[in-house]
Amino acid sequence: MNISGKTGIISGGASGLGEATALLLHKKGANVVIADVNEEKGKALADKLGQRALFVKTNIAAEGDVKHLCQETIKTFSTIDLLFNGAGIGGPGRIISKNGIYDLMKFKNIIDVNLIGTFSMICNAAWEMSKNEPDDGERGVIINVASVAAFEGQIGLCAYSASKGGIVSMTLPIARDLSQYGIRVCTIAPGIFDTPMLGKLPEDVRASLNRQVPFPPRMGKPIEVAKLALAIIENQYLNGEIIRIDGAIRMGPK
Repeated sequence: MNISGKTGIISGGASGLGEATALLLHKKGANVVIADVNEEKGKALADKLGQRALFVKTNIAAEGDVKHLCQETIKTFSTIDLLFNGAGIGGPGRIISKNGIYDLMKFKNIIDVNLIGTFSMICNAAWEMSKNEPDDGERGVIINVASVAAFEGQIGLCAYSASKGGIVSMTLPIARDLSQYGIRVCTIAPGIFDTPMLGKLPEDVRASLNRQVPFPPRMGKPIEVAKLALAIIENQYLNGEIIRIDGAIRMGPK
């Protein structure tokens, strides 16, 4: 897909991987819609980008918010051509500890945001994409963000791993389902990236994580995920794939 002139929604677009993707797609000539719960950062990024940028405050776990997001996108830019599903939350905790069992409401919340929210975004964006005029047979591209935790979940990451594993598992059936409309679907599974979530870790922990990456021995840069998203959008034969971007790391138990 030729990105210039297309419209992309970036959930979790106010920071981290989403912000880097929004900046790159905008630089390539796309209209970008930044969907995030952080109103201050989202508005600031949209203002920074200026023309061809819109912020819509969105909790992807709230179906009404997702529908409103798509409506505002269509109202402003007429179409939805791209979706980068980057919104997500963590919530580490052991199954049992001296304090008792893992909070089931916390587990449910992580599933609601990371998995069900991602699916809701796919459904609503795909519906609008299906109305597009085909461009070389193609009507849209959807990119989800999972994690290597879907494959090598660490101690304390059961809920997070379950949510990201769900995204991985549904990628192929969704790609097959939407193929009749000319909509491609891929998932990116990042390793350890220098995002606000990992930025909260102590420096010694960050250094330890860096040493676990075979090469390059560092955390990934958000722009590296953005460049992968760009490559997926531009390469029409990429569909139904889970693509790891992790410096060859394979996570240990902790």
